Amino acid sequence: MGNSRSGALSKEILEELRLNTKFTEEELCAWYQSFLKDCPSGRITRQEFQSIYAKCFPEADPKAYAQHVFRSFDANSDGTLDFKEYVIALHMTSAGKTSQKLEWAFSLYDVDGNGAISKNEVLEIVVAIFKMISPEDAKNLPEDENTPEKRTEKIWGFFGKKDDDKLTEEEFIEGTLANKEILRLIQFEPQKVKEKLKEKKP
Repeated sequence: MGNSRSGALSKEILEELRLNTKFTEEELCAWYQSFLKDCPSGRITRQEFQSIYAKCFPEADPKAYAQHVFRSFDANSDGTLDFKEYVIALHMTSAGKTSQKLEWAFSLYDVDGNGAISKNEVLEIVVAIFKMISPEDAKNLPEDENTPEKRTEKIWGFFGKKDDDKLTEEEFIEGTLANKEILRLIQFEPQKVKEKLKEKKP
């Protein structure tokens, strides 16, 4: 396994990903080759990431949501995702434990990265989510959550917070684990995106 030819995944990264995700060594190596084919530089830019989303949602406007997702996964804030960040992103949103997914969701909603979520930050993400919902699906939403403002009020109400309060990560995770309704309202995991991302898997 330990060849060092160009295009091979380093042993350290391979081992780290194998331990921290549910993907096998064979999957990761084959996947890395297809990743390099699509991204010869070994990195995905924000624009490339957005275009993956755009292909999945030709009838919606996923740009804002894709930007927030990208930000939450760009661990070192360098404006690109390397293979490791990309695989961990995919693992967290698809195969990760609920607590891992909620840690990721917290970082998604913590727009300014200050370690707490404000009501305005919730609204910003919910507005981005609504741009991803087709007009047809929007018609079927319950009356009390059929606009970004109403959905934000509902989420904030479940946490029992005043308008200018902040939510810590612990409160966010505990509150969401205790209330399946919050989980439903905060997440948007379109099957199409998952399928599109997983196409890069062998």
